[in-house]
Amino acid sequence: MKRQAYTPEIKERAVRMLIEALSDYPSPWSAIQAIAPKIGCTPETLRSWHKKHIDKTIPANIQAQDQAERIKELERENKELKQANEIIRKAAAFFRPGGARPQTEVMIQFIDDNKQHYGVELICRVLPIAPSTYYRAQDLSVNPHKCSLRSQHDDYYISEIKRIWQDSKCRYGARKVWQQMKADGLQVARCTVERLMKQHGLQGVWRGKGKITTHSRDDQKRADDLVNRNFSAHRPNQLWVADFTYIKTISGWVYTAFIIDVFARAIVGWKVSNRMNTDMVMAALNQAIADRNYPKDVIHHSDRGVQYLSIRYTDKMATCGVIASVGTTGDLYDNALAETVNGLYKSEVIHYLKQNWTGVNDVELAT
Repeated sequence: MKRQAYTPEIKERAVRMLIEALSDYPSPWSAIQAIAPKIGCTPETLRSWHKKHIDKTIPANIQAQDQAERIKELERENKELKQANEIIRKAAAFFRPGGARPQTEVMIQFIDDNKQHYGVELICRVLPIAPSTYYRAQDLSVNPHKCSLRSQHDDYYISEIKRIWQDSKCRYGARKVWQQMKADGLQVARCTVERLMKQHGLQGVWRGKGKITTHSRDDQKRADDLVNRNFSAHRPNQLWVADFTYIKTISGWVYTAFIIDVFARAIVGWKVSNRMNTDMVMAALNQAIADRNYPKDVIHHSDRGVQYLSIRYTDKMATCGVIASVGTTGDLYDNALAETVNGLYKSEVIHYLKQNWTGVNDVELAT
C-alpha cells in the first residue's frame, strides 16, 4: 500500500487547528482525535506533527528566556559581590586591632552598624558568624534572664572588676583586682578575674628595669641581717624596711626614699630629693618615727647603701631605740619588700601619670 504524502501547508494547517482547539477539549489527545479526521490523517500522525512543531518553536523561546534570567542572575551576583567587597573593606577597618577571628561581640556590633545597608544574612556570609548567633545575641540582650548562669555571673563580676580597676586609675592588674574583690567580700576565682580582664582588654601597669642605686663600702662597719628574707610581722612597728629609688626628670635625677611598716604594708615615712645623700633618708626616718609616736625596739632593715650606714643615720636609730638590720649588696631578695614598693611606685605613679617630669617639686606633688 502506498504511503500517503502530506504537503507542508497541510501539516501547518493541521497543527494550527490543533493548537486553536486545545482549550476546547479536556486533554490534548482528545483534541488530536477530533481534529485528525478533518485533515484526513491518523491521530498518531497529527500528534507527531504537533510534537515536531513544539521542538522547533519552544527551544528558541526558552533560550531567550534563559538568557534574560541569566543576565538578571549575573546582575544580582555582581551586586552582591560589590556589597561583599564593601563589607570586607569596612570590616577590615573595624577589626584592625588584629586577631585570627574577631570576638563575637565585636562582630555583632559591626552587624548592628551596617545591617540597614546590607542586611544581616549578607554580612554573616562575609563574616565568620552565623545569623542564628547574631539573633541569639540580640535576644539575650533584650532578655538577660535567658543567659546562662555563668554569663550572668560574668556580667556582675566584670562590672565590679571595672569599678576596682578604674578606682585604681587603671593601674591594678588581675592579682590586685582579685585581692580587692576578696576584701570586698566577693568570692571569685583568680582565673576568672584574669579571663574577664583579658576578654575586656583590661590590664594593669607594667614595671620596667631599674639601675643600681646601692653604693657600699666593704670595710664599713654595719649591723647584722636580722630579717633573713622573712618579711612578716605580727604587730605594727615590729619591722620596718627602707630603700630609695630614682626618677629621671628634665632638670636631672630625683630620688625618693621610703620606709614601710611590714605589718600594715603602709609607707610611714618618705622624702623626695635631688641629692642621693644621708639627709634624704634621714628625713624619711624622722617622719616615720614621729608618725608612729616614737616606737621602741623596731627592727629597721635596709640594704648596705652608704646613706643607711652613715654615722648620723645609725646614731639617730640608736637614740630612738630603733634596731638596725642590714642585708647584702646588690641582692634584691634581701630587701624584697622595699624593692616591691619601689617597683609599684615607679610603675603606678612615675611611669603611669606622666612621660616627662620637670623636677623635685613635680615628683613630690605626685608622690
